[in-house]
Amino acid sequence: MEIPAGLSWVRQRPGGPEWLATVPRWRDECARQWSLRLGPPYPAAFASLAMPADLPDGTPAVLKLQYPDPDSRHEADALAHWDGEAAVRLLAHDPRRRALLVERCRPGSPLHELPADEAVDVVAALLPRLWRRAAGPFTPLAEEAAGWRRRLPGKWERAGRPYERRLVDAALDRLDRLVDSQGEQVLVNQDMHAGNVLRATREPWLVIDPKPLLGEREFAVVPIVRGVELGHSPGAVRRRLDRITGALGLDRDRVAGWTVAHCLAWSLDGDTVFTNQVEVARWLVDGH
Repeated sequence: MEIPAGLSWVRQRPGGPEWLATVPRWRDECARQWSLRLGPPYPAAFASLAMPADLPDGTPAVLKLQYPDPDSRHEADALAHWDGEAAVRLLAHDPRRRALLVERCRPGSPLHELPADEAVDVVAALLPRLWRRAAGPFTPLAEEAAGWRRRLPGKWERAGRPYERRLVDAALDRLDRLVDSQGEQVLVNQDMHAGNVLRATREPWLVIDPKPLLGEREFAVVPIVRGVELGHSPGAVRRRLDRITGALGLDRDRVAGWTVAHCLAWSLDGDTVFTNQVEVARWLVDGH
């Protein structure tokens, strides 16, 4: 089986080549287990091997074999908790293989094909339906943020100090102020950008690929503020920030603070620097 180019980064991770060598067998085992007819993998998949699947009754689905990273560990739990409300339905789950069978969105076009303001309005309508209290396995945002705070200075040093120390300090300062003063804890998705909301038939738009945490509502809008899909400029970021916080009645300063912290927490992967994340953080810190 040809591995999509989007998964090439896995080869550089400890255990990555072994996982890539295993997924063809797991794909075939899942196909037998769930009686699936599979299509070729989606070329744009980045964090999982994903391919269209048809159930015996013709129901269209997607089979996902997740790379075992911690951020997506509880994707199946989140989808089960939402039970098709504003998100794709979980049809089956094999925890040992990190395999998910989920509803396929049709036509499946991404939200960022809409004009930016319309796309933000769609997100503002979806989010309140996803903000549910939840027990169970989900990691608290406070715990996740403590890890960001602990790791960021060292990652920045090891990457060769690729951006200003003041940005690191800004992220640490915002985490210090935000973590212990959160509002009500609900299920939030730290990767709900405009590429992870797809046009569907059961509902006009459905969320895919959640990376769930338990945290305050202000954190949940960070991905749409920082995402490049709806425009990457100081003006575009500020407009999304203003529009989404206004529509949902959220604290703008807290959303901006979480955005700075999350952008910089996700700005480094070894020697790789995600400059878009750094730029968003810099624009917000500098008030652009």
